[in-house]
Amino acid sequence: MATKSAAAAYPSAARISDSPCYLQYSASLKCLEEFGSDKSKCQDHFDVYKECKKKEREARLERNKTRSLFS
Repeated sequence: MATKSAAAAYPSAARISDSPCYLQYSASLKCLEEFGSDKSKCQDHFDVYKECKKKEREARLERNKTRSLFS
């Protein structure tokens, strides 16, 4: 039961599918499957995913600013 409560505290750390960037992640992988290993054709997808992860990280850091380590 302790594991379940720990997972609930950080749901996005458990699985990539919990991430708000999951759609961009999936699109990047689908592009790679479509074009094989020619990554240059998927650069737009990579850029969108990278920007999403950047925003996700900034939001997480902002949330953490308001949290106390002792509460």
